[in-house]
Amino acid sequence: MTKYVCQVCGYVYDPALGDPDNGVNPGTAFENVPENWVCPVCGADKDNFSAE
Repeated sequence: MTKYVCQVCGYVYDPALGDPDNGVNPGTAFENVPENWVCPVCGADKDNFSAE
């Protein structure tokens, strides 16, 4: 699965890890992450991420 990088702070969303602290289970592809999810580091919208 493709990793996605926050263009604001550099946080990397890894689908294998997900973001369980914020309700995204491991194995969740970025396309399936809820639209209201934000970067757990800086709070940037999902629109601010790009494929690595």
